[in-house]
Amino acid sequence: MILPIVKYGHPVLRKKGARIENITPEILTLVQDMFETMEANHGVGLAAQQVGHALQLTVIDVTGITDRPSTLELHGQPTDVSALMPLVLINPEVTPAGEIAKGGEGCLSFPEIYADIERPGIVDVKALNQKGQLIEFRCGGLLARAVQHETDHLNGLLFIDRMDKQTKADLKPELDDLQVQTKAELKSAKK
Repeated sequence: MILPIVKYGHPVLRKKGARIENITPEILTLVQDMFETMEANHGVGLAAQQVGHALQLTVIDVTGITDRPSTLELHGQPTDVSALMPLVLINPEVTPAGEIAKGGEGCLSFPEIYADIERPGIVDVKALNQKGQLIEFRCGGLLARAVQHETDHLNGLLFIDRMDKQTKADLKPELDDLQVQTKAELKSAKK
């Protein structure tokens, strides 16, 4: 089922997600719905907060993105990125493992807003998958950027929090408009 995506201004986007202790049928349904929602909206990642759930859960799929390559290492060996896709990360822990790199980012909760964001170019990731199995890998490129962007969501951080001051100032009118629109929609939904 395709779920509505929460936009900037909704309070759930600022909530730190609760750890998932048990992978229940409800969690598995949410994972499936998140993949369908992400695909329908042409995204490469989606965090539970973006569909209204403050949980430590994100889905990612960088398959087919050729203009922004990704790298993947499993057990210290370079591996084809498609080996892990589509990717479910539950309770992820992300550790920087490379130099800071600047790259373009957008967000489904911020339609039509894009900016260059500085993040480590390589990260080590440890998480559970949807089967409750521990997965550990090192990734770079777009996959590293997506993992960090989505993990930020799980902690109530947004990509605008990582923008430099000038970029954020330049985008202020669009951000303000989006926030006002979201708050108006929330207010009318309560009536």
